Amino acid sequence: MLKGLAITPPILGRITIGKLVDNNGKRLPQKDDQFTITSQLQTKEGWIRHPLDEQLRSEQEGKLRQIPIRLLFNDPDLNLRAEYALFDRQTARPLCVGDGGQCKRRTREGMETLPCPAPDACPLAQGGACKPYGRLNVLIGDDDPLGSFIFRTTGFNSIRTLAARLAYFKAISGNRLACMPLELRLRGKSTRQSRGTPIFYVDITLREGWTLEETLAEAQRLDEWHQQTGFDQKALDRAAKAGFANGAFEDSADESADVVEEFYPDAPEHPPSQQDAHAPVTLADKLQAKSQQQGKADPEATTEDEASSSSSDSKPTTQRQAKRA
Repeated sequence: MLKGLAITPPILGRITIGKLVDNNGKRLPQKDDQFTITSQLQTKEGWIRHPLDEQLRSEQEGKLRQIPIRLLFNDPDLNLRAEYALFDRQTARPLCVGDGGQCKRRTREGMETLPCPAPDACPLAQGGACKPYGRLNVLIGDDDPLGSFIFRTTGFNSIRTLAARLAYFKAISGNRLACMPLELRLRGKSTRQSRGTPIFYVDITLREGWTLEETLAEAQRLDEWHQQTGFDQKALDRAAKAGFANGAFEDSADESADVVEEFYPDAPEHPPSQQDAHAPVTLADKLQAKSQQQGKADPEATTEDEASSSSSDSKPTTQRQAKRA
């Protein structure tokens, strides 16, 4: 296995709740109030829709807001990987990825593991360059038991809701998360910050028409069937965990370019990737650092701007002295 290359679940397509639109020559993300399932092919007009999109959309009167799914793994953290991520918009390369405790960061010395203070307290995250970034892999249909569709999001509501649901479903199913028939559902809410405008986020629920008892019974039946046929779910989870851990960053260079364009449109083009990780973050620290820098400077060195400024300031003083005399 190639070291430094993350081995991720095979991708058959994408699940989105928005699209990129052309705005005065600049491609910007536009939110939507429904799902879109696309293939991995795109043209100048955008991503080509997957045949499953039309099939499911026709069953819901044109608005795709529910997708029947299953999950690949019993471990919630393998199905949903969420982290703080900072990308360089110019190169589309991930620069720093952390979980609020530790981070992996590209530096001049190479890849380093450093403390992660989360975006609110990190000097590198200024200007919105670093934000939560989640990836959820799900199974749609029965054609490919290991081929998944990926949903990417930087929405805090989606990440928090999905993480909670996966943990709860694992607990109540007796660690049979991968055997539960579930549903990806689009929800909306309004907040004071949104000023009444609906905010859409993604949730995982029971399938429409299924009770919790029926869902748990089906999960137990499928788990027993897997054991009889020799399907080793525990080994699959171990293989996936080892594959994710094989690389520092999950997204490849090609994928990162699409991710940056769609999810990091407001990030600065040149994030301070070479900034000291221990840069001052409080006002007192900044003032102390500034005074130390001034003390180290050569007191006799003067720029042209400073020289012209002192020269112009001396003229009024000379005139006042002449009047007094």
